[in-house]
Amino acid sequence: MTYREFKETVQRWPIIFTKDVIALRHDKQLIRNQLNRWTAKRLLVKLKRGVYLLNKADRKIELPRQYIANQLYGPSYVSLEYALQYYGLIPERVGDVTSISTRKTFRVTNEMGTFAYQHVKPEAFRGFKAVKGDAGLAFFIAKPEKALVDLIYLNIGKFKEGDEKVFEESYRLQNIEELDPAAIMEFAKLFKSGKLLRICKMLCGFIRKEKNR
Repeated sequence: MTYREFKETVQRWPIIFTKDVIALRHDKQLIRNQLNRWTAKRLLVKLKRGVYLLNKADRKIELPRQYIANQLYGPSYVSLEYALQYYGLIPERVGDVTSISTRKTFRVTNEMGTFAYQHVKPEAFRGFKAVKGDAGLAFFIAKPEKALVDLIYLNIGKFKEGDEKVFEESYRLQNIEELDPAAIMEFAKLFKSGKLLRICKMLCGFIRKEKNR
């Protein structure tokens, strides 16, 4: 198979998985050798082992990084700082795409950026939704309230009970008037952590005060 033949076959695939190419040609070692050779020639962009994109000039589809994050390591959904930025809940621009997964903690950097994944237990793997991004491709992202709860849970040691200032001074939360305190508490219950529940209750109090200003 020439690169031209390969390109014509996969050009409209959002992401190229080695297993899908092998399913077409059934010659595992030959396919792997060709993919390695085309990557060395920069005809392909390697996202991680077994996962590729065509080079920028040959791609027909430009992928949202959130979609790439979902595809690179699953099951997963975008959350934490990246989701908070997405919803305008923090002022900082977040470079790494941060996600939640039921699998072990993982991090990968490639030409498309850095993708980081944090582990939660399966019972807490909820509270996300599908959003249609560029090129009509849907990706999973935490609801705003779940992104906050995920962040607090994974940084629980940084929070002190009774210290509401942390939300404004350390995390610089903004635009929180639309957040639903009841949803925050429901998501917090998924983790079965007494301290998390108390910190989230404090957060809800902070949100109500901000709404009444």
